[in-house]
Amino acid sequence: MDYFKTSLDQLHEQLRTGKLTSQQLVDETLAGIDKIDPDVAAFLAINADGAKKQAAAVDAAGIDADQPLSGVPIAIKDNIVTKGVVTTAASKILANFNPIYNATVVEKLAAAGAINVGKTNLDEFAMGSSTENSAFKTTKNAWDYTRVPGGSSGGSAAAVAAGEVVAALGSDTGGSIRQPAAFNGIVGFKPTYGRVSRWGLIAFSSSLDQIGTLTRNVKDAAQVLNVIAGHDERDSTTADTPVPDYTERIGQAIKGMKIALPKEYLGKGVDPAVADKIKAAAKQLEDLGATVTEVSLPHTQYAVPAYYIIASSEASSNLQRFDGIRYGFRAKDVHNIEDVYVRSRSEGFGPEVKRRIMLGTFSLSAGFYDAYFKKAGQVRTLITRDFETVFNDYDLIIGPTTPTVAFKIGEKVTDPVTMYMNDILTIPVNLAGLPAASVPAGFVDGMPVGLQLIGKPFAESTIFQVAAAFEAQNDYLAQIPGGK
Repeated sequence: MDYFKTSLDQLHEQLRTGKLTSQQLVDETLAGIDKIDPDVAAFLAINADGAKKQAAAVDAAGIDADQPLSGVPIAIKDNIVTKGVVTTAASKILANFNPIYNATVVEKLAAAGAINVGKTNLDEFAMGSSTENSAFKTTKNAWDYTRVPGGSSGGSAAAVAAGEVVAALGSDTGGSIRQPAAFNGIVGFKPTYGRVSRWGLIAFSSSLDQIGTLTRNVKDAAQVLNVIAGHDERDSTTADTPVPDYTERIGQAIKGMKIALPKEYLGKGVDPAVADKIKAAAKQLEDLGATVTEVSLPHTQYAVPAYYIIASSEASSNLQRFDGIRYGFRAKDVHNIEDVYVRSRSEGFGPEVKRRIMLGTFSLSAGFYDAYFKKAGQVRTLITRDFETVFNDYDLIIGPTTPTVAFKIGEKVTDPVTMYMNDILTIPVNLAGLPAASVPAGFVDGMPVGLQLIGKPFAESTIFQVAAAFEAQNDYLAQIPGGK
């Protein structure tokens, strides 16, 4: 199966008409993974037996003519729990964790007939921007195996970009879907906070985490989001609002649409060559009848420090449950309960996770809460108000997804501050809880550049409309990564 030339619609047509069975598609997908993944290292676990059983069941029941995902193999980021399939969050502390239930999004995919073909690599507990923080392996960029795939959803992005699967799920706390999508030249979509259930997502930062999609084209992303979006009684943060058909506005003209381009998104730190690609994209949108105007989001410069205080503080609380007592890794030759706690966590967590736990615990400690965590929350409010002010007059905000193209493996891993700054353009969206996508916008030095599109709360359809219009003007999807 050539996933570089196949969309969900095309797969669905072949499955629906009987030209292809789900079992054949799963077998071909598994064969492709066996061939490609030794170089890309996108997967942590392959669900071969489970996928074949699921496919046989779908074939026996018949392909659902109204469901584009029916019979289609999908990859799942390994911080989303899957019943009977090991879920590690790429951490030694969960190396042998075999969940007894499925996350809500996995349940919804299964109900739609989608097949879980395997679990993809990530930065440990989704803490990172390069997938180099995984306890098990380093995933490679599909375009250049010497470069990072981005993070934390680097495994899902690389699997899609390398043609191993047609679509994958990821999670986005500060850009962890959009940034690897940009680095790998595919479409990454982060929905509005509360649009998709987080039940069954191993928590990093509960007020920021959101599950989303990674696909090769815009319509595929809309079709996957159609399945996983919606209210969930098990997640009190989900919005009890109707889910529209996200494909409805794909193909509609964008004439008359007002689009904002923040000057801060093209300023210091953004590679001039990347900025030029974004300016060219803005010109294309203008040629399609939209107006693009420069605006200001003045508190953008404070987003990174505010984010890392909030996210690390919430992580320090969420990760308290990994203590060597109930499940997960437990240190050996311990002599008392304190030994169990300290050594299990010291040996089970990687350096980046420990760094963020310490930062978060410090920010929440007596005497520092007001100076750090409370102040970061106030800055978050200011950033949210910046977006609200712009959206009073504009339909959409655009800019680069990342300040540079993918960097070399090992280049920034010893400099956490530089690594953190890599997410400066994506983090504000999470702080404000907004929907956003990254779509391919060209190449710099042979590496992909991403255009970020940011919408109003629950205005995913607007993003899909503009993203599809932009995608239709370009041939970026026709270019296939060469790996080495």
